[in-house]
Amino acid sequence: MRFHAFLGLAAVLIHSPHTAADYTTTINAQSNRGTWDGWGTSLAWWAKKFGDREDLADIFFTLKSTTLMGLSLPGLGFNIARYNAGACSSNTYDYTSMAVSANIKSSRQVDGYWIDWASEDPTTSSWNWGVDATQRQALRNAIDRGADRIELFSNSPMWWMCKNKNPSGSSDGSENIQSWNLEQHAIYMANVAKYFKDNWDVQFESVDPFNEPSATWWNSAGTQEGCHFDVSTQATVINHLHSHLASRGLSTVIAASDESYFDQAVTNLQTIGSTAISQISRVNVHGYQGGSGRRDTLQSLASAANKKIWNSEYGDAVGSGLNLASNLLLDFRWLIPTGWVYWQVLDGSGWGLVQADNDSGEITGVNQKYWVLAQFSRHIRPGMRILDGGNSNVVAAYDAITKKLVIVAANYNTAQYINFDLSGFSKRPAEGAAVARWNTQIDGGDRYVQYTSDTAVSGSKFWSYFSTNSVQTFELTGVEL
Repeated sequence: MRFHAFLGLAAVLIHSPHTAADYTTTINAQSNRGTWDGWGTSLAWWAKKFGDREDLADIFFTLKSTTLMGLSLPGLGFNIARYNAGACSSNTYDYTSMAVSANIKSSRQVDGYWIDWASEDPTTSSWNWGVDATQRQALRNAIDRGADRIELFSNSPMWWMCKNKNPSGSSDGSENIQSWNLEQHAIYMANVAKYFKDNWDVQFESVDPFNEPSATWWNSAGTQEGCHFDVSTQATVINHLHSHLASRGLSTVIAASDESYFDQAVTNLQTIGSTAISQISRVNVHGYQGGSGRRDTLQSLASAANKKIWNSEYGDAVGSGLNLASNLLLDFRWLIPTGWVYWQVLDGSGWGLVQADNDSGEITGVNQKYWVLAQFSRHIRPGMRILDGGNSNVVAAYDAITKKLVIVAANYNTAQYINFDLSGFSKRPAEGAAVARWNTQIDGGDRYVQYTSDTAVSGSKFWSYFSTNSVQTFELTGVEL
């Protein structure tokens, strides 16, 4: 009896309006960090095995709850899908076949549509539009559930465009595309975009012809498709692609260049030239520099060129979600993207949100990082205005239609109270109004638990207790900027 009484007292103390906060952060109501485009995932590689699963499409591309492995998963509500135009085929043409790395898994070999160099005409036998059906089904499932930002991307040119016919890379990580195939790569991407529009009612909003092009780890013994492109070569391909998209009457724009590191993207923008920059509509960058790199410099360069930024690929092997939360909040603070894409939603070794084997098709669990990401993706929704949360561990978003304010915050090393100052808003919830909150414990415990009556507005503020390694989301209604 005394044990239960103590717990009740503790709950009162935790959320008492008279408890002092360990730090206060002020939400800047006048800030505007862009209109949120959305959340998403790349479909390669997981969709090759799992792309026809309706339940997985519900989990990732809706907000409804779906049961998986006995767990009720709150849908992540993704609206961005990145479709990979593959680089592989098993045919032989003119006594030439694809060279295959000894280390690449089948799940990472994505079939491409342009299977030989005999003809650029997509209606000829040089093109096989029957391949890659499962990834296409995943794309259709996403679109049918409301995905509305669809991007086409390439990990490597078609194998026969490569110097060594190996779509995993050159022997030493240097540029592997043949000089006479630069325009052919652009034609490939443009023809895929056109065919999808005309035959499958898929409108690609954007296309990126590269994937981590400045990296030198793309080699012939690699574990996936990849190709190094020098920056000057990227500029040439972008110019060709710009022309071929226009000549086909496509409204699809170019995003580039999906560099793996923020600092590589900085160098890219500084050296690729004004013509290429004018032909790019959005800067895509990957988040593999983690907590390092000059996100702020990249944001400044993109802003000066009047380009939005997407973190178009983020992934890590930490299943708890600790790295995901910290790097995502660093992105909101310094990179200021308008879109954010997780790489492999299903994968092993902690990489996936859902633990799975993309070759065997076995699903073995749900990583805690799934619920960590849910704190962000279920609440910060497309069309919201991103606000300055006042702290590197806080982001806020505002829905002008519903007059709803969303705040997501993380706490790491030491348990503490965080005080949220809303004094900058012209209208706030009434004194004592309840603040709905959701809690996820990064290192285990609460997965995604909603609390509706233990947090309230006090004057122009509210506060909440954060345990060590936790992420919380708060929603307030009746708020005006």
